[in-house]
Amino acid sequence: MSFLDVIKAIIPLFIIVGLLYGVLLFVKKYGITLKGNRAGSIPINVLSSQMIMPKKFISIVKVEDKLLVLGISEQSITLLKELDQPAEPQKPAGSFEEKNNFLDVLKRNLGLR
Repeated sequence: MSFLDVIKAIIPLFIIVGLLYGVLLFVKKYGITLKGNRAGSIPINVLSSQMIMPKKFISIVKVEDKLLVLGISEQSITLLKELDQPAEPQKPAGSFEEKNNFLDVLKRNLGLR
């Protein structure tokens, strides 16, 4: 195996890695987000979730303007109750009003919002 054979093997490898990197950049810029923030999607927020047994939960989910109480297990999701009046959870004294990620706090402090 000569030096020329090694170069002939490495060049296609770099081309393939470069193409994969280009596809990754394209998907990040123009691809579908995993959060579902596309236009026309229904906003769904999990407000609270409580484990009652291993792998079994009761969750309060807000879909548009309705509050749903769901029972969640490995095999199924069951609607337990639909709440009419949205009840705001009580916040302990001295707690922050909203939890923001680092990027939101940085943008607000830099005056970008």
